[in-house]
Amino acid sequence: MISALTHIARLARAAFVFAREGVFGAIDPSLVPPPGQLALRLARLIERPGAKSGPRLSRALTRLGPAYLKLGQFLATRPDVVGVMIARDLESLQDRLPPFSQAEAEAVIAQSLERPVAQAFASLGPAVAAASIAQVHRGEVERDGLRQAVAVKVLRPHVAARFRRDLSDFFFVAHNAEAHSAEARRLRLIEVINTMSRSVAMEMDLRLEAAALSEMAENTRGDPDFRVPAVDWDRTTHNVLTMQWIDGIALSDHARLAQSEVDLPELGRKVIQSFLRHALRDGFFHADMHPGNLFLDDAGRLVAVDFGIMGRLGLKERRFLAEILLGFITRDYRRVAEVHFEAGYVPGHHSVENFAQAIRAIGEPIHNRTAEEISMAKLLTLLLEVTGLFDMQTRPELILLQKTMVVVEGVARGFDPKLDIWKVADPVVREWIERNLGPVGRIQGAMSGAGELGRVLASLPAIASRAVAVLEHLERMTREGVTLSPETIAAMGRSEGRKSRWRTIALWIIAATFIGILIAIRQM
Repeated sequence: MISALTHIARLARAAFVFAREGVFGAIDPSLVPPPGQLALRLARLIERPGAKSGPRLSRALTRLGPAYLKLGQFLATRPDVVGVMIARDLESLQDRLPPFSQAEAEAVIAQSLERPVAQAFASLGPAVAAASIAQVHRGEVERDGLRQAVAVKVLRPHVAARFRRDLSDFFFVAHNAEAHSAEARRLRLIEVINTMSRSVAMEMDLRLEAAALSEMAENTRGDPDFRVPAVDWDRTTHNVLTMQWIDGIALSDHARLAQSEVDLPELGRKVIQSFLRHALRDGFFHADMHPGNLFLDDAGRLVAVDFGIMGRLGLKERRFLAEILLGFITRDYRRVAEVHFEAGYVPGHHSVENFAQAIRAIGEPIHNRTAEEISMAKLLTLLLEVTGLFDMQTRPELILLQKTMVVVEGVARGFDPKLDIWKVADPVVREWIERNLGPVGRIQGAMSGAGELGRVLASLPAIASRAVAVLEHLERMTREGVTLSPETIAAMGRSEGRKSRWRTIALWIIAATFIGILIAIRQM
């Protein structure tokens, strides 16, 4: 009871902030039951002047703090839950907060590295960027008598406790919504908050971000157009991440890019192909590739930073993505439909022909337009909408991929509005298909299957030995019966005694009830 009141009190404060920022004013009253309409009218009374302009929900979430800000960013990737319009509003949500003090940052670093800051770093400057979970400082370390610049990411003090508190409120809302609403159960709100909770937990352990950096560095070692900063593992812990400092031009700095006479159309090509290569070839992609997280170094390579949000695709999802992109490029809509069924995304009771017809309705308009009018991200959005008509379950990994593609495509088109996305994507898609679904891919698949079969055969003696032991045990039980220890028998006797007493009491209660009913009937 006390816990519920605590949740309600904190949620009431959040509702007040939403009302002040005009969030409730954007709701159509006709869609709300009469008691809710009265609440909406009351909320409009405390709306602050000027609240109607700009992204209301984004402003409110920013005011409510880090957990709400992260919730908004997460829901921006789930239009299936919040709707397309709200998701678009949330896409503008900027994860920027005032930095915490230098003294606090140095205290976190010293405690985490178990040594004074002066011993760990030759210098540590003020924060250069601050977000909801951490902030970044520029520092220097000494190696072989030389100073090297590093970026030092520091977790906000007490941020974990605040996230736990606010996430408990989100779970309270989700549990109550699912208990009273069939629509909430269909959207699986508890699972949505669970997914967000796991994502935030990973972001708040900077060792995991360092591991993501390291994994992507291995994956892209041979890429000519892309690289990531190197991790300084000696100065990286749960609360501190130290990595190579990037001296490059941020892709958000169009003025510097113009001054440097960068080939902008070529830069757009690098952004698209790098993202597709990571998603298809590696199954591991940066899921927050906005211009502020991408730099261009002196060698003309893209450099990505901030690996807090990453996406993964299994082999089945990669095959799905590659084949549907190639199917749209070649206008083979039946093949696109078949891939959905082969992946198990669309239930088998639906017609492949009918699904191919729905796919054609998406693909044909593309081929009547010029290249700069064709949006690959929009196509995937329409595809996910159409598949909903054929009972395709929500696939979070595909939605994250689609949302990332929206951002990546926007970045690339910002450099070249006439960029032919399909022409740029074609060589990457075809290369993956030839390598994985062509003759070489089939041979590699057969070899992998043979290896798996060999492992199963090698484990057969151990499986057989365990099976014989189980059969012998069953035979002994059949012959001798089940043997129980004296302690177990005594415990069972006490349990049965308690059950017997409760049965006697229950029988007396039932008997008394029947007697009462008979007396009442006679008096009628």
